[in-house]
Amino acid sequence: MLRCSVWLALALSVVATGQGEVCASPIVPLDSAAQTAHKLQEAVGEARFTAPDYRPGTVRHMVMFQFKPTTTVAERREVTQRFKALLSLSRRPDGTPVISTLETGPQNSGENADFGLEYGYLVSFKSEGDRNFYVGRPIVQGVGHFDPAHDAFKAFAGPYLAKVVVFDFTVTP
Repeated sequence: MLRCSVWLALALSVVATGQGEVCASPIVPLDSAAQTAHKLQEAVGEARFTAPDYRPGTVRHMVMFQFKPTTTVAERREVTQRFKALLSLSRRPDGTPVISTLETGPQNSGENADFGLEYGYLVSFKSEGDRNFYVGRPIVQGVGHFDPAHDAFKAFAGPYLAKVVVFDFTVTP
C-alpha cells in the first residue's frame, strides 16, 4: 500500500493515489528556506533540531489556505476548528505545549493581492525548535521528534485544500 504525508510547507496539489489515499504533490521545487532547514536538521540531528531551546526567539508561522470549490461550508468550518484545536493538542511527548499562540480569520483585505487565498492562520512559537517539532514531516521523521497532532491535521485537511502558502519568520527586534 502506498503511504505519503501532506506537507503544508510547500504549495500543494492534492491528488488521489487510486488506492484510497490522498498524497500531496509538490508543485514547486524546494525553496532556499526548505533546503536550509533540511541541511540544518542533517547537521545537528533531529533531537537538537526540535529541542525547545534550539534557536530561541519568537517564530511566526503564517499559513494561508484556498479551499477547493467543492469544499462545503461545514467542511471549511471543520478544517478551521481542527486547526484551532492544535493550540491545546500540539504537545511534546512530556506534555509540554508547543504553540504559544494561534490566531485565525478569513481574508478581508481590499488590496486585491490575496492570490485566491481565503483563510489565514498565524501560529507563534517560542523557538525554532518548537516550530520544527510542530512542522515535523517531511524534514523530521523520528517518532518523538514531530507533533503527531499536526501530522494528523495535515492528513485530514489536505483533501479539502486547493492551495496552501506557508511563510515563517523569526521576529527581529
